[in-house]
Amino acid sequence: MAAPMALKKASRHYAGEVKKQLRHGYGVYIYSNSFFRYEGEWKNGKKHGRGKFLLKDGSYYEGEFMDGEITGNGLQYWASSGNTYSGDFQNGEPHGFGVMQYKDGGKYEGEFVLGIREGHGLLLDRDGQTYKGGFHKNKKNGEGQLSFRNGDTFEGDWLLDKRQGHGLLRCANGTIYEGQWRNDVFSGQGCMIHGSGVIYDGLWINGHPAVVAKKMVILGEDIMEFVQGPPVELHVQLQNEDGEIVKTENGRLLTITAGIKYMQPVKNQTSNPSETMEEFEGKPFQTPFGYECINYPLMHSPPLVQGQKAILPLTDHSARESSIALLQSVGSDQGNDDVRGAGNDCNGLEENPKLSVPDSDVPLPPPTIRTNNGCAVFRDLVFGPPTDNILHFSALDEIDKKRWKKLNGKVSAEKTEKMTVSQEKIEDSRSEPIAKERKSRKDQQTMDNNFVRPGEYVIMVEEITNPPFLGQRLSPTFKLIRIVPEKPKPKTSRRNTLVPSA
Repeated sequence: MAAPMALKKASRHYAGEVKKQLRHGYGVYIYSNSFFRYEGEWKNGKKHGRGKFLLKDGSYYEGEFMDGEITGNGLQYWASSGNTYSGDFQNGEPHGFGVMQYKDGGKYEGEFVLGIREGHGLLLDRDGQTYKGGFHKNKKNGEGQLSFRNGDTFEGDWLLDKRQGHGLLRCANGTIYEGQWRNDVFSGQGCMIHGSGVIYDGLWINGHPAVVAKKMVILGEDIMEFVQGPPVELHVQLQNEDGEIVKTENGRLLTITAGIKYMQPVKNQTSNPSETMEEFEGKPFQTPFGYECINYPLMHSPPLVQGQKAILPLTDHSARESSIALLQSVGSDQGNDDVRGAGNDCNGLEENPKLSVPDSDVPLPPPTIRTNNGCAVFRDLVFGPPTDNILHFSALDEIDKKRWKKLNGKVSAEKTEKMTVSQEKIEDSRSEPIAKERKSRKDQQTMDNNFVRPGEYVIMVEEITNPPFLGQRLSPTFKLIRIVPEKPKPKTSRRNTLVPSA
């Protein structure tokens, strides 16, 4: 027997089809408080099938209904928040898989449980960050990947919106951290490869290394003594506040420079105003010894491989010539244009080897090195010969000294010169051995112009790590150096080496 046809009925609240005096089929129902309105399919007096549920404030739901409840697939808009959800529903709540579009521009696509983010999903927040991974109670939880707006990325464990557990952070500036996290910061054992090349592998506490380098120290006596000529070796340590080596660090970039004491020239000592310290490139630098210094040439003396020519790109002519003399002291095979490496046996070598010395207008940069396990060793350092500016400064210094002697009532420079001329006349009448001795002294003076002169110098080691590790560089460290004349020695090259105590 065929089912009876649904009848159309109109009343104060409902207009539509009925069956057995129940709303059945398609109809429109306005609730008694007139705030809610439903138009769509009915079954046995209940909303069932496709329909649209509207609220007077502008909110609405459009989609599937089951037994009077919003259940199935549909679209819901909340006027109060401006959010829109499209996906699965159960008993009026987003449940299952869906897409929530937030008014602030954020978006979530993934799993819901009774209206909250739960399970796996993809979240794009209002700040432009993208997270893909697990959720619990609307928060990032479990394993997940976060891409920050600035290009940084994190992959690892989460606990209620905070990074906790193990994770890998890759920063846009090249910095990488892999290790333990707690409360969204580095905490526990971890390794950071900084964008500058510095590596810290150790314990972290609240986002900071547990052991931090606070200072640099040049090992050795307060005044270190080296012999004129041969290369020197200096050891530097990174230490914490207690003076312990920070072995968990590698890769800080250090540079080393030398200087001599800056003596301010006496005013009006010369009629030529250009003959002042303004001729020097760069400004004097301050030292902890109570005086300023001007830069003095300091360079690497790399060992030369047999079969290679010596290349000396030095800008100052006198420095270039003296460096040639230094290499000549090392020597080369007789009849060969090649120069052997420093430190080899030089007996029987050619006295005047041919060297390839190209002209260059580019000054040599100061020696640099990276730390290893909190230590750095500057090897094969050579105090270069005094440049023209240094010699000029030394001459001014001598003038200053004579001027001060004159002001203090001592022998004038003119009288001293007369005494010197008179002495030379007396010496000319002496025997040939004395003349040879005078020539030897002149030769020694020429040699002093080709090598570093005996005296006191200052060594400065600076950190030039760029960008600075964790935003801060270590303060420079200084050491006094005394160069003494070279004593007679066998015909083998020597090396000044300072080895740190165990």
